Amino acid sequence: MLTRIRSAGNEKGFTLIELLIVIAIIGILAAIAIPQFTQYKERAYNSAAKADLHNLYLACKAYWVDNTASDDCTLATATASTYGLIQSNNVTLAVTTSTEGAFAATASHSSSSTSYSIDSAGNVSS
Repeated sequence: MLTRIRSAGNEKGFTLIELLIVIAIIGILAAIAIPQFTQYKERAYNSAAKADLHNLYLACKAYWVDNTASDDCTLATATASTYGLIQSNNVTLAVTTSTEGAFAATASHSSSSTSYSIDSAGNVSS
């Protein structure tokens, strides 16, 4: 029995060169995208820390409206159900000075190396 072998000229598909070019393009795009993604994550972590710090400040302001400005506003006071601060995951908050006139607090995210602080006027700085 004789079997006929089809001619490869009629078959369609990608050549090895075309596949290598596509793989090279994907590699170049990945090399560009991965560092950008890391920067986006870092900015998101920093934004979460700054937002929590600002929310702590607002919760303490609400506490001082209900009480006197010389009363201490602690993290426990701000996270109580009355003042409603909900701390983000992996964000560390600390109140360093707890009276209204000299309020100061710090915040940092566990995945970021940047720490932020807020003063009694509500100014956030790194």
